[in-house]
Amino acid sequence: MRRLIRLASVAALLAMQGLVPSTAAAHTTATVTQNCSLDNGIQHVISITFDNTHLFRDRAGVPSDLEQMPNLLNFMTGNGTLTDNNHTILISHTAGGILTSLTGLYPDRQGLTVTNSYGYFKPDGSTGFSTAFKYWTDKVDDVTADGVNDPLPNMVTTGGLNTPAPWVPYTRAGCDYGAVSTANVVVENTKITPAGDMTRVFGKDSAEWIEARDHAALAQTDFVGIAIHCAQGGGICNTSSHAKADVLPDEPGGYNGFSGLFGAKYVNPAITGGNAAVKDTENNNIKDPAGNPGFPGFDGMYARVSLGYVAQMQEAGVPVTFAYISDAHDNHTAFRASGPGEADYVAQLHSYDQAFGAFFARLAADGINKSNTLFVFTSDENDHFAGGSSTNGTWSHTYCNISGGVTCPANQIGEVDQNMKALVPAADLPPAFDIHFDSAPTVYVAGQPARTDAGLRKFERDLAVATSVDPYVSSSPSPVMLYMADPVGQQALHMTNADPRRTPSFTYFANPDYFLTTGNNRCIEKPATLDVATCIDYHFAYSHGDATDDIGRTWLGLVGPGVKHLGRTSETWVDHADTRPTMLALLGLTDSYEPDGAVLAGFLETSAVSRDLRAHHASLVRLRDVYKEIAAPFGPFAHNMLVASTHAIASGTETSDAHYSSVESSIASLTGQRDELEAQMRTALTNAAFGGSTASEQQLKDMIARGGHLLDQASTLAANS
Repeated sequence: MRRLIRLASVAALLAMQGLVPSTAAAHTTATVTQNCSLDNGIQHVISITFDNTHLFRDRAGVPSDLEQMPNLLNFMTGNGTLTDNNHTILISHTAGGILTSLTGLYPDRQGLTVTNSYGYFKPDGSTGFSTAFKYWTDKVDDVTADGVNDPLPNMVTTGGLNTPAPWVPYTRAGCDYGAVSTANVVVENTKITPAGDMTRVFGKDSAEWIEARDHAALAQTDFVGIAIHCAQGGGICNTSSHAKADVLPDEPGGYNGFSGLFGAKYVNPAITGGNAAVKDTENNNIKDPAGNPGFPGFDGMYARVSLGYVAQMQEAGVPVTFAYISDAHDNHTAFRASGPGEADYVAQLHSYDQAFGAFFARLAADGINKSNTLFVFTSDENDHFAGGSSTNGTWSHTYCNISGGVTCPANQIGEVDQNMKALVPAADLPPAFDIHFDSAPTVYVAGQPARTDAGLRKFERDLAVATSVDPYVSSSPSPVMLYMADPVGQQALHMTNADPRRTPSFTYFANPDYFLTTGNNRCIEKPATLDVATCIDYHFAYSHGDATDDIGRTWLGLVGPGVKHLGRTSETWVDHADTRPTMLALLGLTDSYEPDGAVLAGFLETSAVSRDLRAHHASLVRLRDVYKEIAAPFGPFAHNMLVASTHAIASGTETSDAHYSSVESSIASLTGQRDELEAQMRTALTNAAFGGSTASEQQLKDMIARGGHLLDQASTLAANS
């Protein structure tokens, strides 16, 4: 997955099966005594998030990613609940999906409404860009000669404060919290600028900072990607002289006296008994491309690597571990995407499956299993595969110059890279604008004009009717846009940032075959000699961001004490925000804020949920369902507002914008009502799950009825817009 800004330019069991050496389980180290107290008999927490790993098939006849990983798929369906009706947020990308799961907050309350990078308006009205991947307390940008372009936290919540950190309830409960390549919970970069990760975590002129200044590649290996946030009292940090203060100045209730270990250079010896390297599930040292022990890079976090780290942390007495596994469909060696059924893709999935087999066996040998461990598995997002039909499992990995009249082969794969500027008459382009390159690009018009500005409206209308050639559909031009939302519509989608400088002029949800760019009138991944408006780039073939079901619908697996054994189910509509409150409810922990997610009581045993959830079960289940329908970015209320917004923005002329104004006014009114009702429902659901003033049956029913009425109004507006 694109973790960088893309801009202009069970061992014994397997031993018997002959799959891994019988010595693979011999990794146990001395544990650290902790006062980690969790409910429901849970002693360990293992949460794994995949990058773009699919339960549904991308092509008929080719088993899906999880179908090719039976060790994991069978573990989930045979021991717990696997829902295939889980959903992402908008815009759907790695950072946004992971961080919504980690915090239980929709993007407007956790800060990253656009990922994996985002634009923001500078004080002079021009656009700056920043990566979404930064350490938790990092800022949007650095001090410049003219001052600070945007001084707010990258992870920003209501009131401009730093979003509460996800490890806090665990460490306050006495549990060390291990993070393996988990978004923004670890050091993400080796920047030594005032707002850079090395400065924020280690301090200017520290030994680590100096290493990053003088040897950036080695500092990447030593300090990026791996961390342990230590429990109250020190936990595993007490075994190392390299623990650093875990500083969270905006944390509700304060967060003083906590420490952490940051980077493999310090974490590895602490969890291995002094060794510089951690072993992967194949018993090989984990190292960078140059052979140094430590972090291999985000694209190198294959299943065998991430799972090796998780197992080693657990064996060393770190009871809570969160990890990221890189996608299997990108060939990181050849720098290209692989099509469904392609040999390297199949081999990668087989390797992932073997890693999970070894992982579960190793944990079982350590006494870490479904009887005492909460396992959580999910994918940050789903994808739209941009490609034709393979020829006997063979795909074409070539550039395809559509603008030059080239007929693409039927087995071509790759995004259709489209220069947005070529979609609009040159005379109608704003004097200055920029976009976040994406299948669903956010557009930033210089000066941050009002949404009713005549030039901005003309630009939007032109884009709404723009056409181009999508070779996966036809050789004739067809519409590029699916949907569009300006600041009014973005409010309904939870895309209005707590930092007002980050809310774009509008968002353009394109046909997901497309990847929209600007600059130099050529596709950005091409040779410099290829100067075209539209072409296919085989380097990337799995699109996300768009408001389509194949991108927004993904999966969630839960196994462990208190989890029902439902197998695979589609019955309950859920999204990423529900993951955290469900986990905390099982663990007996609470956050210092109300989550946007709600506890998935239907997936949990009655004995594992609160008394209030049991007492008002039927009404609270129905309230949760209606709450999701009005609140979720991929829910029906948001969809109807997006449809209405699209029709309104596309309407009008240079002399009359009455329909646009009328529909936008209705969207704003309904969204305001939604926001008020959403807050009331959120409070009722949070109090019922975690304690507080419990709503009466009548109050619950009243909220359900109001939600139903609001949904009817949204549907009517969309139909009449």
